[in-house]
Amino acid sequence: MPTAFYNALNGTDVAPDVLKTSVLQISRITAILLIISYGFYIFFNMRSHHSIYDAIFLKDEHADADRHEDIIKPKLTLTESIMALAISITLVTLMAIFLVMEIPYIVEHNGVSDLFMGLILVPLVEKAAEHITAIDEAWDNTMNLALAHVLGATIQTALFNAPLAVVVGWGLGRELNLNFDLFPMVVVILSIIVVGNFLKDRKSNYLEGALLVIVYIIIAVAAFYYPNPVGHGGAEAGAEASAEGH
Repeated sequence: MPTAFYNALNGTDVAPDVLKTSVLQISRITAILLIISYGFYIFFNMRSHHSIYDAIFLKDEHADADRHEDIIKPKLTLTESIMALAISITLVTLMAIFLVMEIPYIVEHNGVSDLFMGLILVPLVEKAAEHITAIDEAWDNTMNLALAHVLGATIQTALFNAPLAVVVGWGLGRELNLNFDLFPMVVVILSIIVVGNFLKDRKSNYLEGALLVIVYIIIAVAAFYYPNPVGHGGAEAGAEASAEGH
């Protein structure tokens, strides 16, 4: 909505400063409402209608191809589970910090676009564990669990992580908004339509999977060649190199 608002009024009689302020206010209000929506989503899943999901996931667990092997595996105690989670969260946090610190250097010195970095590389690395888990569950024919991992992470990013960044930036005095470029917004909308059409019949096969992978590769290629804004990231480094050459 902030993107549509900005593109609808950009270039009109509305002053740029007024438009920028309006988009920022819309983004902050939208961010708060999205976080509230995520709260409703969590409450729906965990409290009011959790029995629906419990029954579906239980059916998947019984249909697991290697369930008999999982049952005999030694289980962690509560203390061991808490320790494992604490260590995992610490390591993942450190890895995320190191990754974010390297992003400017990669964009400026390796010819990687901002969009390719943010849309492809960072999510691919950040969600690697969830991707592997989803693939393993799909291999075991527990599709509901696989979809829950993939779609759950996507919903969390859209309804909580991105809006939370806007709210935190608001608290830190940063003018962070939800006014994305038109190209990534179109890509996201088309991706939702494609995936939704494949999932609506509640069935899948290798053809649909292969087509989804091909769509993902096409998006990655387009993102790789999408230019950075002038004076930002790799574009700035390229401009400096060109100036030095002249």
